[in-house]
Amino acid sequence: MITLGLIGLVGGLIAGISPCILPVLPIIFMSSSAAAGAGSDEHGVAHDAESRPDLTPFLVVAGLAVSFSVFTLLGTLALNALPLPSDFIRWAGLVALLALGIGMIVPAVERIIERPFARFSGGAGTGNRRGFVLGLALGAVYVPCAGPVLAAITVAGATGKIGGDTIVLTIAFALGTSIPLLAFALAGRRVSERVRAFRTRQRGLRVAAGVVVIGLAVALTFNLSDAIQRAVPDYTSALDKAADTSARIHDAIGNEQSKSLSACVNAQVPATSLENCGPAPKFAGIAHWFNTADNKPLTAADLKGKVVLVDFWAYSCINCQRAIPHVEAWYQRYKKDGLVVVGVHTPEYAFEHDLGNVESGAKRLGITYPVALDNDYGTWNNFGNDSWPAEYLVDANGVIRHVAIGEGDYGGTEKLIRSLLKGSDTAKALPSATNLPDTTPQHAQSQETYLGSERGKQFYTGKPALTNGTHAFTFPANIGDNQFTLEGPWKVAAQDLTAGTGAKLALSFTGNKVYLDAGGTGTLTVHADGKTKTFNVSGAPDIYTVIDLAETARGVVEIDVSPGLQVYSFTFG
Repeated sequence: MITLGLIGLVGGLIAGISPCILPVLPIIFMSSSAAAGAGSDEHGVAHDAESRPDLTPFLVVAGLAVSFSVFTLLGTLALNALPLPSDFIRWAGLVALLALGIGMIVPAVERIIERPFARFSGGAGTGNRRGFVLGLALGAVYVPCAGPVLAAITVAGATGKIGGDTIVLTIAFALGTSIPLLAFALAGRRVSERVRAFRTRQRGLRVAAGVVVIGLAVALTFNLSDAIQRAVPDYTSALDKAADTSARIHDAIGNEQSKSLSACVNAQVPATSLENCGPAPKFAGIAHWFNTADNKPLTAADLKGKVVLVDFWAYSCINCQRAIPHVEAWYQRYKKDGLVVVGVHTPEYAFEHDLGNVESGAKRLGITYPVALDNDYGTWNNFGNDSWPAEYLVDANGVIRHVAIGEGDYGGTEKLIRSLLKGSDTAKALPSATNLPDTTPQHAQSQETYLGSERGKQFYTGKPALTNGTHAFTFPANIGDNQFTLEGPWKVAAQDLTAGTGAKLALSFTGNKVYLDAGGTGTLTVHADGKTKTFNVSGAPDIYTVIDLAETARGVVEIDVSPGLQVYSFTFG
C-alpha cells in the first residue's frame, strides 16, 4: 500500500503540472484573487461578515480533488444503477460552472446557488463556500491527463473493481495533483494581497473571474479546450517515463488476466494453434464510436456468441497501414459467418485524438468495420497493450485465444479465425481464405525515426541541440548511418518540427521505401539520387512516400520543407 501510495502521489504531481491542466489554471488563479479581498468593498473598507480567514484557495482545490475522486471511482457505477445518461455528471458540472460564473457577475444568483451548502460550511463566509462549490463543479467536468495511474483508477471505477488498493491510489493521485494546483491558487491570493488594484477593484475582478468561468464552461462544452493539449508540447512525458509508472502500476495491481495475456504475446510465431489467454478485458474510456449503427457503442449483447478480433491501431502508423488491408479483408470475408472486428484507435500523437482526423484516416484506409476511439488509453491499459498494430482474437465465449503483435503472419492469424468460426463443426462451410500480399518488410531497414525533441534520438549534430524552441540549424559535413539532420530555422516541439523559411531536412536511410509523416499546407521537395520530386501537403498529418525504390538500398535524401509544415517521423518499408 505504501508503494502504491507513492506511485499515485508521483503520478498526481506529474498530472498537476501537465499541459492539459492549463485550462483550469485561470479559474483557480482568478477565483483565489477575487476572494482575497472579498471582505472589502471597492474602497478597501472591511466587512465584518466577511472578516473570517480566507480559505478559498484550499477549498477550491479540495472541492476539485473530492469530486474528481468520487466521480472517477463511483460515477460510472452510479450512472449504471440509475436511469441517467452516461454523460449526466459532465453536463451537470457544466451547468454548475455556468451558473457559478453568472453568480460571480450577479450576486443574487450566487446567493441562491450557495444556500444549499451553507449548512455544511460551518459558518464559513460566502467566498469560502463559493470556492468549494466551484471546486466540486471543476472536478465533475475536468480530469487531468490520462496516464497509467489515472487509467488504472478509471478502469477500476468503470468496472466496479474498487478495492483498498484502488482507493489508496485514488487518494494519493488526488493529493499529488492538488499540490501544484494549490501552489498556483496561493500565488493568486498572494498577488491580490500585494497588488493594490486587486484590493480596490474587487467588483471588477469578480466579474472578470465570472467571465473566465463561463468561458471554460463553453470551451468544455464544445471540446475547444482539447486544442490546448494539441498545441502545447507534452513537457511532462519525460517525467512519466522516468517514473516508469506503467510498469509499477502493473506490478502493484496487475491481475492474472494481464499475466495470461503477457504469456500469449510470447507464444509461437507463426501461429499454429489456439491459446487460452484468459477472459477478454472490457472496452473502457471509449470517447466515440463510428462505423456502427447510428455510431452507437457496441454492447455485450452485440458481441455475445461472436468471434471478435480487437485490433489496436493509429491512423498515421505505417505498420498499421500495411496490416489494415488484411483486417478489412477478414471482416468482409467472414462477417456473415459471425466475425466481428473492432478497431480500437489509440493515439500515438496528439493530433490523433481528433475525431475528424481519425474518421478521415479510416476512410482513406478503406476501414468499414466498427472503430472505437480510445483517447484516454482506458482500453489500451485494460489489455496491457504496448504496440501498434496489435490484434487480440476472442472466441464466442469471451476468451482470448491468440495475440498478434506487429505486422506479418497474416496467414496464421486467418487460420485461427477460421478455426474459431467453425468451432466444433469442422464440416462447416466457410468462404475461401483471403489472398492478399504480405507487404511486411523482410529485409534489413532503418528503424522508425522520430523527429521531435522527445524521441529524436537519431538526430545527427550537436550544434544546436534538438531542444524545444526555435533554432537555426546547419547541415554537418557528413551524416551518420540511419540518422537525420536539419538546416535553416526550425521550431522544435516534443513530437514534431515546424519548418521556417528555407528549412531543410536530410536523412541517411536503409530500405526501399521511405515515408514521412507531415501535416499542414505546403510542399515537400525531395532530392535523392540526382532526381527532384515535389509533393503537395494539405490538411491533417498523413504519410507521404518520399522514396520508392525497386529494391533495398542505402542512401541519403534531402527534403526542402515549405514554411509552416510540421513533420513528425520517418518510417520505412
